[in-house]
Amino acid sequence: MKPFIFSTTKSIISEIGAIQRIADICSTLDISKPLIITDQGIVDVGLMQPLDTAFKNAGKEYFCFDQVVADPPEHIVLSAVTYAKELGVDGVIGFGGGSSLDTAKLVALLANSDEQLADIYGVDAIRGKRLPLILIPTTAGTGSEVTPIAIVTTGETTKAGVVSAILLPDIALLDASLTLGLPSHVTAATGIDAMVHAIEAYTSAIKKNPYSDLLAKQALTLLSSNIVEATLNGSNVEARQAMLFGACLAGQAFANSPVAAVHALAYPLGGHFHIPHGLSNALVLVQVMNFNLSHCADLYAELAPSISDTISLDGSNQQIAKALIDFITSLIKQLKLPVSLAAMGVGETDINTLANDAMLQTRLLVNNPKPVTLDDVKQIYRQAHQGTD
Repeated sequence: MKPFIFSTTKSIISEIGAIQRIADICSTLDISKPLIITDQGIVDVGLMQPLDTAFKNAGKEYFCFDQVVADPPEHIVLSAVTYAKELGVDGVIGFGGGSSLDTAKLVALLANSDEQLADIYGVDAIRGKRLPLILIPTTAGTGSEVTPIAIVTTGETTKAGVVSAILLPDIALLDASLTLGLPSHVTAATGIDAMVHAIEAYTSAIKKNPYSDLLAKQALTLLSSNIVEATLNGSNVEARQAMLFGACLAGQAFANSPVAAVHALAYPLGGHFHIPHGLSNALVLVQVMNFNLSHCADLYAELAPSISDTISLDGSNQQIAKALIDFITSLIKQLKLPVSLAAMGVGETDINTLANDAMLQTRLLVNNPKPVTLDDVKQIYRQAHQGTD
């Protein structure tokens, strides 16, 4: 067996209604003055109310920074850091989607360190220690609560990542009661995002390992069997809890066996057209899987039983893998997600720019099971533009 290292969050609480115990959970980490990092949308729809009630019932104070935006730019992160330092908080709670959780990771570090954000981009560049950190996802998608990664927007269309095990939180809290108000299209897109994490982790070229493989398969079983119900019947809290846990498992998998070309091609869509990350992944997933088919049909065939028991296992691995891709194509349509870049306002004349930006994602492309050239990326985008395989 090839040697590997597996790192993840110290403690995971998966429990419907666990948010009611947030004050006690803070106490276990000696957090007496927490700062909640979230976005205005979370506040506007009332999702902060359970947190507020729980802290008030416990007679505990908290502070809130609610200015996080999707794909957070550096100035937002630095504003939150400044606020945390001014308050002298002794712990951080990330509450929301991946952008809020990523921002919380960086605030927990930079509010407790003299390091500069510009100096910690890349892998294992962090030297300081962070404040105690709790991450609470309100979407079942990014898996950020169990990943050592924080993504920051560094320019008009560019992003950079901070990657370090120090960013893994002390506690990830999975409570589906916080996701009940999630719109169906967000539930669908974030769910596909989580499935992409598991698929790419299982087929990753460099750090694929048995631990991530187990998690990826279980994640896909939970996600694929609950995503339609969670999307079309959003009040089903059990389906939503299964989605949260599935996304968490997928996050653990790809944190240790990294994602590849799907994400590399998705990032420019977010940067240039502000397409949400999960939907960006969904828009190129099938095309990238077809591109990779020649190099990982056996692996796709191994995943097929975890994704659906309707996929026939008769025939060659190539045939099973193709049937899997066909199933995913149908699933995306069933979830009523857009299926072409053209539908999202992307023009054919944008493909060269998108492709050039995608090729800059070398930390992701190196993990792809099949080598990717600029011409390959352009062809994948052309197919995705029309919504064809």
